[in-house]
Amino acid sequence: MSLDPVQLETFQAVVAHGTFDAAARALRVTPSAVSQRIKALEQAVGQVLVRRTRPCVPTAAGAPLVRLGGQVALLEQEALDAARGALRDHTRTRVAVVVNADSLAGWFLPALTAVPDLLVDLHTDHEAHTARLLRDGTVMAAVTTERVAVQGCRVLRLGAMRYRAVATPALHALWFADRPPAATFPVAPMVRFDRKDTLQHRFARTLTRRDVDPPTHVVPGTAGFARAIRLGLGWGLLPEAEARPDITAGRLVDLAAGHHLDVPLYWQCWRLESAALAALTAAVRAAADTALY
Repeated sequence: MSLDPVQLETFQAVVAHGTFDAAARALRVTPSAVSQRIKALEQAVGQVLVRRTRPCVPTAAGAPLVRLGGQVALLEQEALDAARGALRDHTRTRVAVVVNADSLAGWFLPALTAVPDLLVDLHTDHEAHTARLLRDGTVMAAVTTERVAVQGCRVLRLGAMRYRAVATPALHALWFADRPPAATFPVAPMVRFDRKDTLQHRFARTLTRRDVDPPTHVVPGTAGFARAIRLGLGWGLLPEAEARPDITAGRLVDLAAGHHLDVPLYWQCWRLESAALAALTAAVRAAADTALY
């Protein structure tokens, strides 16, 4: 059995735009035509492929087809660019990537300056969850902590992001000065990025040898998270490159000098012979080589 390319394109549009009506507008057809194409594709596969929710989301059976549709679209675009003369017409290939927030705020964006012919749709999620978007076909590449390759992807180790536990001098004097970690970390106020963020808990466990549950502020967004620490709302982990100037200037105190938390990062991308993905991979590896440990 071969898949109908028009049906596959329509399925991609439904997932990308979230509703049958929005997909119809993007494809310049009627909603009825979109519905008929999706039903025909589901009949051909023998599985329900999309949940009719708002927004529409692929089922487990539909996820591989989302990925396939994205791969076909990428290779088709590159083939058309080559046939038409991409450099002459200044056409650009679009690539969807998911990156953890700290990498996005730090070393990742400079990598994109090395691939000016690419247009990048950036998504962000916690580094332990970014590979999920690879599995469901939303993105073509991911910065992730998962070292086992997602099906249909290749994986490369980038290095590790190093974090330091820091607090303001006032918070340090109030909670940490002259007190052992086992007595301090379970009770000192802490700042957490979101409910998925376990870095602070992991670091405290390395010093206390037990799980801790201190009073916690949840502050999403890298800028807001760092500002909450600098305002003294609580202690938290900042990337070493970001924390070092504040530690040197005395604005922040390293709570455990000589101790840090390293988070290994990997680059996973679709296993395709794609010039765009190859160029992006090379740029990401070069940036990571200079920024990560």
